Amino acid sequence: MKVIMIYDQIQAGAGTKDDKMIGLKATKETVGPAVMMDRYLKANDEHVIATLYCGNGYFMEHQQEVVHKLCAMVKKLNADGVMCGPAFNYAGFALMCAMVADQLKKENIPVVAAMSAENETTIEQYRNSIPIVRCPKKGGTGLNETLSNMCRALHDIAQGQTIADQSEICF
Repeated sequence: MKVIMIYDQIQAGAGTKDDKMIGLKATKETVGPAVMMDRYLKANDEHVIATLYCGNGYFMEHQQEVVHKLCAMVKKLNADGVMCGPAFNYAGFALMCAMVADQLKKENIPVVAAMSAENETTIEQYRNSIPIVRCPKKGGTGLNETLSNMCRALHDIAQGQTIADQSEICF
């Protein structure tokens, strides 16, 4: 299964929290949390084919454009599934993850998002339309479990199945 990762500039390793205006970018390299996911992905014969990202500030100023272009890039790359995040407790990144995941789901592309409980507004707005995997806030414990859960959830969705343990791993 070919997987695409959606990140902000921080998770992509392309900048700090001050580098908010980085425009849309893509790399074929596995970067950020996806590096730690490799063993979970391989367990289901999955691999990352691309990482798509942009800065939080850029997203906030161009929300609809970013969502549209990210979804178009996913379709062009013919991905079998998409993981948005983990967004941790970054509000702008969490919103981007949710909006992109929501649009991809409407286009019948298997997708999961991941964020921490601190993103209450986004979670409440999107929890009934997309799977949102629970993750710790930045610096919290449990990231490996989150990454494993993201992979499991995406695999289940791509296979047309209900997410195993959905009530325990998702909001």
